[in-house]
Parts: sequence; C-alpha cells; structure tokens
Amino acid sequence: MMSTKRLVVIVGPTGSGKTDLSIGLALRFGAPIISTDSRQIYRGLPVGTAQPTAEQLAAVRHYFIASYDITEHFSCGEYEVQALALLERLFADCDTVIAVGGSGLYVKALCEGMDDLPRADEALRSRLNERLSNEGIGSLLDDLRRLDPEYYEQVDRDNPSRVLRAVEVCMQSGKPYSSFRTGTKRTRDFDIVKIGVTMPRERLYERIDRRVDMMMEAGLEEEARAVYPYKHLNALQTVGYREMFDWFDGKISRDEAVELIKRNSRRYAKRQMTWFRRDDEIKWFEPTELDAITEYIRK
Repeated sequence: MMSTKRLVVIVGPTGSGKTDLSIGLALRFGAPIISTDSRQIYRGLPVGTAQPTAEQLAAVRHYFIASYDITEHFSCGEYEVQALALLERLFADCDTVIAVGGSGLYVKALCEGMDDLPRADEALRSRLNERLSNEGIGSLLDDLRRLDPEYYEQVDRDNPSRVLRAVEVCMQSGKPYSSFRTGTKRTRDFDIVKIGVTMPRERLYERIDRRVDMMMEAGLEEEARAVYPYKHLNALQTVGYREMFDWFDGKISRDEAVELIKRNSRRYAKRQMTWFRRDDEIKWFEPTELDAITEYIRK
C-alpha cells in the first residue's frame, strides 16, 4: 500500500535556486521545509552558507537552519536520527514535507540511511583539523592511502571533511573506513519524490560568481572574522571561510580570496552534479518550472 505521506527532496548544485523553489513549493503544498545542508545547520554563518532570508523563514516553517553552534559536532548519523524523528512529528499534521539542500550525504542519510560508523573522537578530530590547517589536505591523503587504499581510490580528494572523517575512522577503529561502508538501503514508511534543479553550466557559473559578489556585499568578511578564532573546527572547513581565513593569515590578497571562493564554488557545484547525476530517482527541472514540478509531484 502506498503511503499518504510524501517527502519531496529538492537537490542540485550550489547557486542553482533551490531555496526559492522550495519556498514556492512549500506555499503550494502547505508544507514545512527541512534543510539537508550540512553547513546551514550552524548559527553565525547566515551569509557564507546562504541560509534562507528572514522573509523566507517567516513565510514557511524551516527546520535544521541555524540550530547548532559551530563548536558542536553533528554527524550524518545524528542528522538521520533527528530528521526521521522530526518527520514523524511533522507528518502527524501534514501530508507533504519539503527537504532541500545540496549536501549529498545528508540527502542519503534522510532517504536511505547511513552506515554505522564509530562516533567521532573529539580529541582526535581536533588534532586532524589542526594538521589540515597547518599541513594541508595532502598530509591526510597520505595517511588515507596507507590506512585504506581502497577508499583512497574513491574519495573526493578536494573534500577535506570527507578525507578527514575517513582517516579519523581508520585511526579510531584500527579498521579501514571502507569496511564500514555496507551500502545497505533502509526502507522509509513515507513516499519520496526527488526533484533535481539544473541549468546550463555557463548560466550556473555566472550565478555562482554573482552570488559570491553579493555575499561580500552582505558582510561575508565580517562574518568570517567573527568565527576566525574557530577556524580549525570542522564546521568551517568549507568554501567561503577557508579562503577568507587564508586572506586574514596574509597568505593571499582580498581579491585572490574572492576569486578563489568563486572558483572553488564552481568546482563544488561540479562535484555536487556528479554525485546527484548518479541517482536515477531524481527528475530534473529548471528552477523556474514551478508549475511543471508541482504537477509532477501531484502525480
């Protein structure tokens, strides 16, 4: 029997218009929104993580936006547990919930479940983050190649948090990270409709560049300076903040930092698309196709 409860999952690359689309759909379906963005969950980062505006937050109930302090560790596994508990409460009052964000692992946790990895060891994570800051990602990749050659061949080597987590699990457990990856899908007791947001690459890249300029105008520098003392934390190992910190440390100029944020955001968008294109359950639309998307969901 099909469930009467429906989770609409909106995915796509950074800067593609997922937030505006999610608001439009939420208003049509009378649905609340839960974020599947691994950085928007943190307080104090509204500009650099492109959190919904005050108006958007007032228009629709949002969850997992600015809910945690950057000093709190929050894993995909914890997200899965909390998001499923939240969905149970939300589905008691409404038939449709919208999930939106570009963090592939959070989407996977919500829709399929995560592998049971050991809980993070904060002291070890802190040491590895320090090494990442001082020595760069190459040092951790050397460790990963030695500790788990199989996962080393698969890992996104431009993703510091992914590499760091794998090394952390290897060191903590004494086993390869790949040995924990069972890939078993868990069933959910609600229907899942996946919508992908797409557009020609040139247009997406133009939007990303424009958005970075708007972030600088909106106060990204001030925001980054406020969290600079915490630059070693996992929450801040992300595009936008890393480049700002390098500028503050005198490694690059302000203009170089802005150009690097644009370049690294474009690269991140490309990696997101590679990740989401592997999922054949996703139906792709342009972000402006609100009527067609509404119709597709209703069917």
